[in-house]
Amino acid sequence: MKNLLLSAATAATLQLSLASEAEAAQVKNVTFGSHNQTIVGVLYLPDDYQAGTKLPGVVVTGAWTTVKEQMPATYAEAMANRGYAVLAFDFRNWGESSGNERQLENPANKTKDIIAAANYLTTRKEVDPNRIAGLGICASAGYMADAAVQSDDLKSIALVAPWLHDRKIVNEVYGGEESVQSLIETSRKAKAKYETTGELSLIPAASKTDENALMYQAPYYTEEDRGLIPEYVNQFNLASWEGWLTYNAIAIADNLTKPVLIVHSEAAAIPQGAKEFYHRLSAEKNQLWLENTTQFDFYDSSETVSVASDAVAAHFNQTL
Repeated sequence: MKNLLLSAATAATLQLSLASEAEAAQVKNVTFGSHNQTIVGVLYLPDDYQAGTKLPGVVVTGAWTTVKEQMPATYAEAMANRGYAVLAFDFRNWGESSGNERQLENPANKTKDIIAAANYLTTRKEVDPNRIAGLGICASAGYMADAAVQSDDLKSIALVAPWLHDRKIVNEVYGGEESVQSLIETSRKAKAKYETTGELSLIPAASKTDENALMYQAPYYTEEDRGLIPEYVNQFNLASWEGWLTYNAIAIADNLTKPVLIVHSEAAAIPQGAKEFYHRLSAEKNQLWLENTTQFDFYDSSETVSVASDAVAAHFNQTL
């Protein structure tokens, strides 16, 4: 077990490969099924990939409300440039994938989609089916960990800037028990409305001006040169709240037997959740803590992505 603390700048100088120096990856548009829905994804391969070669595979997933073209694509290309076949995809009800309950942040459904994605990778001729890993960023870290518990296809996982909460942290983040219960009631009303009328209850996912947005004045999501890209549908389904707020990602660590790497920072989101998750892991585990690195730095800062990706690649090289 290793416990490392580095500044992003120092770590970057120690790495042998920087994403900015690598050639662009090959990409292939793909589709696969998950629970009677069509999932749309992109398979990233090293630029020098030769047909017939079987590479270790990685499923990469991003933060809540996001689509494959955001931080999943950033890390998918970085990992492909480090020698992996990497699958980024849109979850059911998101992006280009099918599903009628659009913009629904559903941890159980997203976990099932990750399992389906890992299984799909086992069928690809470019991938060694016995060497498949998962990379979960922010909110999907919990989903990735849960998928690794349930799926034999995933042999190792890495969690970058993981948002891992339990009810205690939920209450701290969302204004206390009364506020959390109010959001859950909002969620139940939105679900009942959809089941009765088919109408979705949507609010802006991010805004610089609307205080009612899910993420008010949040960097990345409100910046057109970062996360506010054309593929991002800037909406959040209010029916998401109950599933999200009652999700105990930290408890998943108790049943996780696959090797785990955590890359995080005290300056990023809820580091206390990552620490508790890590403490509860009983299997092989490593962690890398960067200094002065925000949650949004992990999403698209070239320096931070490079450092994180090098650490993830080294972890997978050792554990697959």
